[in-house]
Amino acid sequence: MNQQTSVPQDAVRGLVSEAEWRARVELAACYRLTDRYGMTDLIYNHITLRIPGTEHLLINAYGYLYSEICASSLIRIDLDGNVLLAPQNAHGYEVNRAGMVIHRAIHKARPDVSCVIHTHTRAGMALSALASGLLPMTQTALRFYGKTGYHDFDSPVLQLGQQAPLVNSLGNHEVVILRNHGLLAVGPSVAEAFSRMYWLEMACRTQVDAMACGAGLTLPDQQAIDDTRAVMDARDNTFGKREWPALLRQVERMDPTYKD
Repeated sequence: MNQQTSVPQDAVRGLVSEAEWRARVELAACYRLTDRYGMTDLIYNHITLRIPGTEHLLINAYGYLYSEICASSLIRIDLDGNVLLAPQNAHGYEVNRAGMVIHRAIHKARPDVSCVIHTHTRAGMALSALASGLLPMTQTALRFYGKTGYHDFDSPVLQLGQQAPLVNSLGNHEVVILRNHGLLAVGPSVAEAFSRMYWLEMACRTQVDAMACGAGLTLPDQQAIDDTRAVMDARDNTFGKREWPALLRQVERMDPTYKD
């Protein structure tokens, strides 16, 4: 990291464009909300956002809890993994290599994707180990019917050679279940990516809970599945957008320092 990339954290706002600052605030809110809704794994995992009009990404510094992340603490990188702007911190936190490998690959391959969210939740990891995958068991799960990719586990994603298989597993899907690992959701905005991850997490929790009862599962018939998917598809572009302003109000009430 050189002097050009390392800057005092309190100087960040004056060094970035208004578009980047807005993106930083929105991404910081997403980190706080991911924590609020129980989808964190201590300091691990990562959420990225493409800065509008650029090929640059914002990502968390590896070492902060999601509840600590704020707009000025986010690191700016490019699609080749170069650090372009890194706020100084007392701990020497830098970028998580796995985050760089996973997110850069997806943002490169999917220019329609602005935001990528990766989690290791208890329910997500449990479901990722089930041979059945995500069942069309609930209305919530049906949101992802035909829109879910699956990626087989080989090892922690740290090598560039693991990027192409991951991108292939994602394809044009909205979400990926990373076998024996966790969950991944993408979207054209922070709002839509968060919505997809939240509802995927709810679908996983519901399925794991139902299967834990030890009783047989009742699944909708194919006509009900198809009709539900038609309804979902008709309003797909509203998911996330309607609830996001309310979620921003919630995080503002929780702790407005996310905007710092």
